[in-house]
Amino acid sequence: MKAAVLHKVGGVPCYEEFADPYPNKDEILIHVRAATLENVDRMIAKGEHFASQQFLSALPSIIGLRGVGEQSDGKLVGFSGAKAPYGAMAEKVVVSKEFTVPIPDGVNAETAAALPSAALTSLFPLKWGVNMKPGATVLINGATGVAGKLAVQIAKLLGAGRVIGTGRNKKSLKRIKELGADTIIDLKQSEEDLSTSFKQEIEEGIDIILDFLWGYPTEKLIKALVPQEINLNGQRTQLVQIGEKAGPDLTLPADALRTSGLEISGGASGITQEAITVGTQLVWNWIKEDKLHMDMEIVPLQDIENVWKRADFQGKRIIVIP
Repeated sequence: MKAAVLHKVGGVPCYEEFADPYPNKDEILIHVRAATLENVDRMIAKGEHFASQQFLSALPSIIGLRGVGEQSDGKLVGFSGAKAPYGAMAEKVVVSKEFTVPIPDGVNAETAAALPSAALTSLFPLKWGVNMKPGATVLINGATGVAGKLAVQIAKLLGAGRVIGTGRNKKSLKRIKELGADTIIDLKQSEEDLSTSFKQEIEEGIDIILDFLWGYPTEKLIKALVPQEINLNGQRTQLVQIGEKAGPDLTLPADALRTSGLEISGGASGITQEAITVGTQLVWNWIKEDKLHMDMEIVPLQDIENVWKRADFQGKRIIVIP
């Protein structure tokens, strides 16, 4: 079969022949129809992910964590959990039955591969992690990325009264306005102007921050939250840390927590099996009702080398099809 094959850690996957996988007991053979190319796939291939050794325990290896394919009965299923050296970006894959989920009728393979997992990264923290109340003000820090754009829409679907989105790309900032953001903040402003922009929104009140960036932008946002005088208004701001596209580190002064009302939690806080079941079904319903939209680019598997070398996808999810 044809596949996207990685020969060395830090290398570029090649489109070439690879041995077909064969199912053992309790495994099923799936004909792949679509696979997602995500940041985590790149991190694993570079050896920068904590689970790189697990997924690249044998080389050469096929890249790709998850995708959608067709079973022998013609039904579409989402899949993950392929054992090394196999992965999602191939014509065929074998996985344990427990690592498959049925795709509802009426949802195509490309949408099913791309949208649900990205949507859940913001649905889980909003609905279960911080228990967002209708009318809340939500700031999406890094709203111009794939998951950030979905976060804007999901916050509105859950009843947010006001959504603020930050980003660096002017075209993408315009796009998040189209998707429902009430206010946008350009992170490419000068440090002084950026602090002023943050403080203006903070004065109106921010209940929840979904942070996909960390690093410099989040550090400036947290600094802006610190009051300049004693304030007993009882304001709480819940910051949910999800991604680190702007860097893994920042400086966190003590008064940022002591005097600002800031509370910080991780994106996986509060997730239960029930939340996964309910949340996934909610996302499927929104997709079928055409309430969630993702910017996607579909590329053939044979172009994997070219697309892998590209530096910026400008908030689009790349879908690889065999």
